[in-house]
Amino acid sequence: MTEIKRVHSWLAVVAAAFLLASCSSKDKNNEAQDTLEMPVLTIKTQDTTLQTAYVADIQALRNVEVRSRLKGFLEKIFVDEGKPVTKGQILFKINDEEYRLALSRAKAMLGNAEADAVATRLEVDRVKMLVNKNVLAASELQVAQSKLKADEATIAEARANVQSAQTHIAYTTIRAPFDGIIDRIPLKGGSLIDEGTLLTSISDISSIYAYFSFPENEYLKYQRILNSGEQEEGANTVKLGLADGSSYAHSGTIETIEGEIEQTTGSISLRAKFPNPHKLLRHGASGKIYITSEMDNAIMIPQKSVFEVQDKSYVYLVGPDNKLKMHSFVPLTRFSQYYIVKEGLKAGDKILFEGAQNARDGMVIKPSLLRTAPVLAAK
Repeated sequence: MTEIKRVHSWLAVVAAAFLLASCSSKDKNNEAQDTLEMPVLTIKTQDTTLQTAYVADIQALRNVEVRSRLKGFLEKIFVDEGKPVTKGQILFKINDEEYRLALSRAKAMLGNAEADAVATRLEVDRVKMLVNKNVLAASELQVAQSKLKADEATIAEARANVQSAQTHIAYTTIRAPFDGIIDRIPLKGGSLIDEGTLLTSISDISSIYAYFSFPENEYLKYQRILNSGEQEEGANTVKLGLADGSSYAHSGTIETIEGEIEQTTGSISLRAKFPNPHKLLRHGASGKIYITSEMDNAIMIPQKSVFEVQDKSYVYLVGPDNKLKMHSFVPLTRFSQYYIVKEGLKAGDKILFEGAQNARDGMVIKPSLLRTAPVLAAK
């Protein structure tokens, strides 16, 4: 019995030792599993070229509404919508029968007035001769001369009426004021139109204007560069992005800056001019103006390294003990897949490159150091 008890005691000691070893092994395995290997990036400064986008309103060099200056029936339309026209080309014809009748009446009245004036002029000569012979009083001559002046005034009025009638007839033929593209034509032939009725619009899109706005602080920086005379060649050159996301093939030039800063928005408008040889850009289109600026010693971090909490931007800093720490920073701007840091981070800081959704503050990781991270738009 004593021997059996000894065996049982020995077996209990062995079992306990085995359990302790097993637990220790599990703890080590769990600890190893908890220490994840995660990519870590060391922040470096670099020179880069930054493109800033501004919403642009695209307008034609000239865009005018073509309106009727007369009342009448739209007799004929000589152009089609969206077609190019040249200066002086006939666009519309308004029925001019009524205005030609008015011209005939005006000419007849002019003829009558001129005939009356001829008779009055002869009367003046006759009265003058009789006054010189003392047959008539001088007052009779004054009366005759006054009548002649009245007839001459009537002639002038009649000539003005003739000119007015001729002008009205000219207005019945509506011509293109310049080379351009015809817009929509809302009316059809035979329509009754009033004075001022919109017939169409015409746009000169040989080149186009792009209007955009600068925040006041960026305008001041831009203006100081211009005033210093130190700007690089092409400092006024801008690029245009189109509504489909593509880039316009031709560069533009900033030509003018508005005279006042808009008080409600704190911005100022600028105008850039772009060539439009293939008539791709149309009046009223939209796009984005891209202005390029050089940044020295910029700190850029990948967007995938950043997460937001209550509208603040954070990264995980990796400490010397490989422990993660949430750290906020202030971004200057964001473009493509990167943030440019304004403050809060410095060269040499190590941050978690990706996997922030699986990390937590105070977590210990096994860092996998990245030599470089791909950076867009770098010199």
